[in-house]
Amino acid sequence: MAQDQYHHGVSVYEINQGSRPIRTVSTAVLGLVCTAEDADAETFPLDTPVLLTNVIAALGKAGTKGTLRKALNAIGAQTKPFTIVVRVAEGKDTAETSSNVIGTVTAAGKYTGMKALLTSQAKFGMKPRILGAPFLDTQAVTTALIPIAQSLGGFIYSQATGCKTKEEATTYRKQFAARELMVIWPNFLAWDDTTSSTVEVPAVAYAMGLRAKIDNEIGWHKTLSNVAVNGVTGISADVSWDLQDPATDANYLNEQEVTTLINADGFRFWGSRTCSDEPKFKFENYTRTAQVLKDSIAQAQMTVVDGPLNPSLMRDIIESINGKFRSLTSLGYLIGGVSWFDPEPNTTDELQDGHAYVDYDYTPVPPLENLTLRQRITDRYLADFAARVNA
Repeated sequence: MAQDQYHHGVSVYEINQGSRPIRTVSTAVLGLVCTAEDADAETFPLDTPVLLTNVIAALGKAGTKGTLRKALNAIGAQTKPFTIVVRVAEGKDTAETSSNVIGTVTAAGKYTGMKALLTSQAKFGMKPRILGAPFLDTQAVTTALIPIAQSLGGFIYSQATGCKTKEEATTYRKQFAARELMVIWPNFLAWDDTTSSTVEVPAVAYAMGLRAKIDNEIGWHKTLSNVAVNGVTGISADVSWDLQDPATDANYLNEQEVTTLINADGFRFWGSRTCSDEPKFKFENYTRTAQVLKDSIAQAQMTVVDGPLNPSLMRDIIESINGKFRSLTSLGYLIGGVSWFDPEPNTTDELQDGHAYVDYDYTPVPPLENLTLRQRITDRYLADFAARVNA
């Protein structure tokens, strides 16, 4: 009953105002585009997103040809994340396969290739946030995957495809300017149980699985770099590395924003840089922090859209955001963040038109990329030498 109606008696109104908790979006969801001519067609229909809850259990249906089995095996060696797979047809050559991977929207409205990942939210209630097309990621494929990642709020791991040297890899990286992309070179080596031999395997698939593992065990504020990788036995090209010497292949690649592979107490990715042309998003975790906050905070406002635009509603929105920032800061996911109401853009005309602005800022957690230890030699510990002897 409206409060301005006459009523002789007692009325009870439920007041459901106040700040509401903001739930962090799921980040450890993979979007994988692959080929597999001999995969089970019922389990992996062409150009159709398929949700896997256990990538290892799906190996029996993945076939042995193409890239699907290798990718699932690599991911499963790290963890068992939700993985949305789109299988595409193998073309007669690389160009045709790339076209199949990129996909299109048919006259009937069906999304094919990587574009089918855009239907994941409607089909499964989740968005893939970790994206890749291992062994299929030509420059054309990676370029086409960038707007998909931007739409999904996802991050791409891509190989410097076709590059034989570190110089070629850094030249290849310069073809991109997207914060949603990390370029990796070279690949890993691993044992292949179908050929009973050591073969080159896609580092991108291992990166995707490791990224999901880090998200689940540490958090999205930790970069891919310097975490041991499971299931690999070597690196496909020689990469010199030393923790203290900058004159190495690994340091050269990292300086040129290419993530590389090293062997130091186990095989690891080494490098945290993206392909961003905006320095504010030079690190992988800076991009992912921005994506997580954007989607988490926006999605939490669904319940207030079309609500009465009064001061209490705005206070509730701001307090909800500030509460989330306090939680993320205390957990170590952020250095800090705050939300506020700025009167300047919130003019009478804007508010009367049902439009309000809420501002917030935040500081992501920087990765410790360069630690300088300052070592000194001194004689001051000899000053009391005699006293220490006589004591």
